[in-house]
Amino acid sequence: MGDVPLTAVPGIGETTDAQNDTTCLQVITCCGRDHTVPSCAKDRDYRKLAISSIICGLSCIGILALVNSVKAREARKRTPKKAKQYSQRARKFGIISIVVWVAILVLSPLLLALVSYLLTLID
Repeated sequence: MGDVPLTAVPGIGETTDAQNDTTCLQVITCCGRDHTVPSCAKDRDYRKLAISSIICGLSCIGILALVNSVKAREARKRTPKKAKQYSQRARKFGIISIVVWVAILVLSPLLLALVSYLLTLID
């Protein structure tokens, strides 16, 4: 019986440079061998967070996140420093949008209960 080398990640096969340019691929060295696995950690424009913050947050702040996300993606190749700034703004606005919406959802019933209690004290 001959030794058959087993890959750590099944089904990845060989990739060409054209495939590496169009998809997010990362080379990981394991057991002395290089393996190519998908990794989108390089895409830090927070587009999905921005879209989520429009749907599941305050949409006006979520739109600011999406605008900065688009600017980050456009500026990525020309000025990486500016792209990083836009990316950080997109993340900040996305998180703020979702946190403010959750705060409104939680505080509204509490405020209603407080007003109801105060009105019963007045009577």
